Amino acid sequence: MTLLRIEKNNGIAIVSLNRPDKRNAMSFALLKELVRTAEKLKKDRSLRCVILTGEAQVFSAGIDLADLNNPQNRAFAAWELIKPGQSLFQKAFLVWQELPVPVIAAMQGYCFGAGMQLALAADIRIAHPDTQMSIMESRWGLVPDMGLSRSLKGLIGLDLAKELTLTARIFDANYAKEIGLVTHLAENPLQQARVLAEEIAQRSPDALAAAKQVLDAMEHTPAKSLRLEKIWQLKLLLGKNSQLARKKDKNPEVRFAPRQF
Repeated sequence: MTLLRIEKNNGIAIVSLNRPDKRNAMSFALLKELVRTAEKLKKDRSLRCVILTGEAQVFSAGIDLADLNNPQNRAFAAWELIKPGQSLFQKAFLVWQELPVPVIAAMQGYCFGAGMQLALAADIRIAHPDTQMSIMESRWGLVPDMGLSRSLKGLIGLDLAKELTLTARIFDANYAKEIGLVTHLAENPLQQARVLAEEIAQRSPDALAAAKQVLDAMEHTPAKSLRLEKIWQLKLLLGKNSQLARKKDKNPEVRFAPRQF
């Protein structure tokens, strides 16, 4: 069985975690597959939007503790934690922030630990109101180490981030929406994500890439954001899709060229 199920249609890719018997828990093999899949999607210039979700009406119950506790994995995990640069555990989640297209997480069921960190790496989060969520690592005597220190930044206050991380408290999506961890609530998160993705796909793919990078810089590298605005605007003005966008505004039948940048 494939660990990720991928469906692509009209520039929208739906990437589904596919370990239903394990409530889509994150095994080491699944982490590697997340990286491989994201790297392939990053090169697809026809892509307009990505939706991350889980099979069997569960997003992810977190890290696969059987993998984590397996002595055969300890040397691998130790190397990943001491080697320079991002570890596999960070790359598997932060790589989705590097995609030049918007990423939407459609969540229901459980979204614990590693699942929560994957959802936080998305640009937009849509959840069923009953979705159970938790930054759960402290329950297992661990610290979140899958890019949460970057992906959580700017979403909620530092005091609340500490409270949720220190307590490993389980909360529902209604509360998550109230504090800003969830963008929208929906009875059918995947359907709502599709509707949003289709709306996004009507815009220039180069403008999507530019806007995502500029807005991420606004949050994470503010000293560079104004410079990026200028650089991207110049590139867009010189590109094909900016001209096509103005034509499409008058004639919806106009189709964009593949992403140039």
